[in-house]
Amino acid sequence: MSQREWIEKDFYADLGVSSDATQDDIKKAYRKLARELHPDRNPGNAQAEERFKAVSEANSVLSDATKRKEYDETRRLFKSGAFGRGGFSGGGYPGGAGGQTFTSDFNIGDIFGGGAGADGGLGDILGGIFNRGGRSSRPKRGADVEATTTLEFRDATRGVKIPLRMTSPSACITCHGSGAQPGTSPKQCPQCKGSGIVSRNQGAFGFSEPCDMCRGSGSIIENPCNDCGGSGVQNRTRTINVSIPPGVKDGQRIRVPAQGEAGLRGAPAGDLYVTVAVKPDKVFTRTGDDLNLTVPVSIGESVLGTTVSVPTLDSRVSVKVPPGTADGRKLRIKGYGVPHKDGSSGDLLVTVKVVVPHDLSGDALEALKAYAEAEKAAGFDPRSGWAGA
Repeated sequence: MSQREWIEKDFYADLGVSSDATQDDIKKAYRKLARELHPDRNPGNAQAEERFKAVSEANSVLSDATKRKEYDETRRLFKSGAFGRGGFSGGGYPGGAGGQTFTSDFNIGDIFGGGAGADGGLGDILGGIFNRGGRSSRPKRGADVEATTTLEFRDATRGVKIPLRMTSPSACITCHGSGAQPGTSPKQCPQCKGSGIVSRNQGAFGFSEPCDMCRGSGSIIENPCNDCGGSGVQNRTRTINVSIPPGVKDGQRIRVPAQGEAGLRGAPAGDLYVTVAVKPDKVFTRTGDDLNLTVPVSIGESVLGTTVSVPTLDSRVSVKVPPGTADGRKLRIKGYGVPHKDGSSGDLLVTVKVVVPHDLSGDALEALKAYAEAEKAAGFDPRSGWAGA
């Protein structure tokens, strides 16, 4: 594929977003399309598979701020007619108003701060998008992959290792990603001498583009692997053991390096990003690294004080409720909250809830009446100082 063919692709249209879309818009569009077009949901659907590949390719460029900037700038140059049929058009160039002429060894890259083989300038703009430098090519890194998993509240706070089964482009198990049949190996491209780049002359100009013999890879596979067709990549289902660190929060993304889509011909794989959804717990809620729970006590226990047993993530602990504890008071227990990566933990916050009896009778009712009379005799007024008094 030539540079012109590649640049003329409209990645924004592939994702269904405008050219001024935010990174968040791009991310949302990709996730929606990836879910709809994923091979697991469309088995045997070649059209969906091609769309899935196109969407993944578009996301790999537009989700990277640097690549997106290079892509936008290069497309702007092509659309402006800077790379016309006979070279550059416009003032100061052949065919333009300026009337300036150049010798036949002039290279288009010189305008952008370097020759075809130099670092910087157009070579870097196109090189960044093709995942190679201006002087030599680099294999194309695999695309990143998104996945979602749901965890129980206590597993998320303690940390857990989960098996994640997924279908995605992975390194061919036959050729181990090289693209060549076992026992053979890729050879240096004779046309570009392994650089992946060739120089072309168009009229008075010369410019560089990916070698059409090796498609910019710098190597030729004479005996392609039968299982992957020479790409080094094949769709397969695999199980990845993902370590979820202690204290992961609902909606948090976990990066698993090099577990995304495999790169072509042994290039580095992309990363896997796992978004964690955490189920609510029947006992605990969470505030930062602190755990919260509510413990019910009777009126007598709140007035006289008591000791109650409450659950923790792993066992139980005794909590002393001081005499005269009011409804809603929080008691802090150090070190029984959400674990940290460094081995320390947040705290457990116990909220006291005073439960009022509804159907007292017999001795209990008589005792409560006697207590109420004793309160009055002692001069206790619960509404003393109350603004509504």
